[in-house]
Amino acid sequence: MRNSLPLPPHYHPERVGQVWRVPYAQRAVEAEDWAARHNLQPVVEDKTRVALLAVDVQNTFCIPDYELFVGGRSGQGAVEDNRRLCEFVYRNLDVISQVFPTLDTHAAAQIFHPLFFTNDAGEHPAPYTLITMQDIEQGVWHFNATLASTLGLSPAYVEEYLLHYTRTLAEAGHYALTVWPYHAMLGSIGHALAPAFEEALFFHEIARHSQPDFQVKGNAVLTEDYSALGPEVTADQHGRPIGGFNRALFDKLRTFDAVLIAGQAKSHCVAWTVQDLLDALLEHAPDEIGRYYLLVDCTSPVVAPGGIDYTEIADAAFARFAAAGMHLVRSVDPVERWLPQRSA
Repeated sequence: MRNSLPLPPHYHPERVGQVWRVPYAQRAVEAEDWAARHNLQPVVEDKTRVALLAVDVQNTFCIPDYELFVGGRSGQGAVEDNRRLCEFVYRNLDVISQVFPTLDTHAAAQIFHPLFFTNDAGEHPAPYTLITMQDIEQGVWHFNATLASTLGLSPAYVEEYLLHYTRTLAEAGHYALTVWPYHAMLGSIGHALAPAFEEALFFHEIARHSQPDFQVKGNAVLTEDYSALGPEVTADQHGRPIGGFNRALFDKLRTFDAVLIAGQAKSHCVAWTVQDLLDALLEHAPDEIGRYYLLVDCTSPVVAPGGIDYTEIADAAFARFAAAGMHLVRSVDPVERWLPQRSA
C-alpha cells in the first residue's frame, strides 16, 4: 500500500487565504531535495498518468475581500477548499503527472461587467444584476454606445446581438446574463493564482519535472466563458463565430488515465467545464467518462449578496455528473481508494 507523502516544512495552512510572494529560487532547491528524499521520479516514468484540472484558482475568487471571493455558505469556502487542494497536491506529488490551471482573464469592457451597459439615466447595472431577454426588449438596459469605437463594434449590431445572446442563454437552459463585479482583470493581482496554490504548483513542477499547461479563458468581449472548454454563446445573430470548443484541451485530457477536477466556483466555472467535458465525452468517447474524478471538498458554489445562492443548483449538477459515470471523491481520502492503480 502506497503511503501519502508528508507536507513539506514550507507549507503553512494559515497563509492559504493571504497574498504573498512565492520565493521561487528557495522552493526550487527544496523541491529537488524533497524529490531525492522521497524518491520522486520525473513524470516521464509514470505508469498511470493523472491530470489535475485546477479551475480558476485565482486571487480574485480565492482570497477574502478580493473582487469575487467564493465564500460558499460557510463564508470561507474557497480558503477551506484551497487548503485541502494544496495539501492534496503535496501529499500526492508522486501521483499527479501534470496540472492544467485555468485562468479567468478579463477587461472592464466585457458583456458581464457593469461598464458594458447603461440605462436611460446613464447608470450602470449593479454587480449581480441579472439581465434577461425581456430587459433588453423593454429597454431596461442598453449597450454603452460610448464603448463602440474602442471595441470596434456598431451600437446597432450590439443591441441586436444582446437580444440574440439573452435569448440563446434562455433557450439553452443556461444562467441569465449576470453582471459580475470587475474581477480577474488581466495584469492585476486578482488575476494571479492564489499564492499557496501557486507555490504547490511550482513545487510539483520542479520535483516532478512537469510543466503545467495553463489555459487562458474568458477574454472574449461578447460572451461569458464559465467553462474552460468553450463560451456560453458560440455564434452571433448572423451565425458568425464568437468562440469555439477548446478541442486541444479536450484531446490532451483524453490522454490521461485519470483526470481530477477542482477549483472555483462549483456552480459556475467548474460546473460548466465539467458539463462541457461530459457532453463531449458522450459524443466522442462515452467509455472514458469513468476517468473523471471531481474533488467535491475542493470547490464551493457562489453565494452572492442579495440572496443569490447557487448551492442547490451546484449540488444538482454534480449529482447529474455522478449519475453519468463520473466520480465524486474527497481529497482527504487516500487516492488508492478511488484512483486506478499503477501497473508494475
